[in-house]
Amino acid sequence: MKTSKNIFTPDPRALAIGVLVLDACNTLSLAAILDPMRAANRRADKTLFTWKLFTPTQMPVQLTSGIPVAGLPLARAQAEPLDALFVVAGFALEEQCTPALLTQLRQAAARVQTLGGVDGGSWVLARAGLLDGLDATTHWEDLERFANRFAAVNALRDRYVISGRAVTTGGASPALDMMLHLIRVRHGEALAMRVASAFIYDPVHAGDSPQSLASPARLRARAPKVARAIRIMESRLDEPPGIREIAAQVGLSTRHLETSFRAALGSTPGAFFLNLRLSEARRLALDTALPVQEIALATGFNAQATFARAFKQAYGQSVSRLRAAR
Repeated sequence: MKTSKNIFTPDPRALAIGVLVLDACNTLSLAAILDPMRAANRRADKTLFTWKLFTPTQMPVQLTSGIPVAGLPLARAQAEPLDALFVVAGFALEEQCTPALLTQLRQAAARVQTLGGVDGGSWVLARAGLLDGLDATTHWEDLERFANRFAAVNALRDRYVISGRAVTTGGASPALDMMLHLIRVRHGEALAMRVASAFIYDPVHAGDSPQSLASPARLRARAPKVARAIRIMESRLDEPPGIREIAAQVGLSTRHLETSFRAALGSTPGAFFLNLRLSEARRLALDTALPVQEIALATGFNAQATFARAFKQAYGQSVSRLRAAR
């Protein structure tokens, strides 16, 4: 991770954090920013963090859980003494990136030391041109689109990335990792450990740990080679290697890999890999406007007819019918 002067420096002074909350972000992502600050204040028995919530306008926003969140209008952020501004976002990103929002975000950004993008918040910062020339990440579901959309940003699949004065995270759990890192840097390992223990959060991941589609964290302890095989599958959805190649890369015979997958997951590696690819195809069908042919190619199907058959067998309907039923 590249770093320069930002709030991630040893400094015991209290930080004032602004949090811009957009419609259709998830509750856990917002909590991952707010609750570590609250817990740090409580565990330290003094104010290490203060925070204010902002929304794009005077109207409350609504989280994906249906919970409304009220805050100060973003236009007010310029007048607030903030050290950092974090943007927490989830869905409908382009629709919410209005000219007014982007202008107000740029104005607020000029007055803070550090900018943060949580989940889709990275997309919003990039749309405002605030990540140009920097490393950044976003949720793995949007990472490829993010990389293609913002050529001036170096997109990484890390859990969180600190680059220049910007910090970006891949979602809720990486945001918690990032906040614990902030507490550790500014106030020491002991306090960070106490805050993590308050959430019974273990292990804490490094920022450059890769995001995972299948979350094989528990497998690493009991079936590490299966977990490694899954990592390989995740990284090559568009050009899927054969199971024999995957087995060789993790140091097993094909038969041993099959046995290991059955023992750990109750599935063959081939069936697991196909399900992983089709699951990503379903997400792309629901969350993007990509043509079916592009979805097929992105998930490793060179023949659209083969993709159509596999998709219908898995989900009982075609991509077009799935989209029509949304």
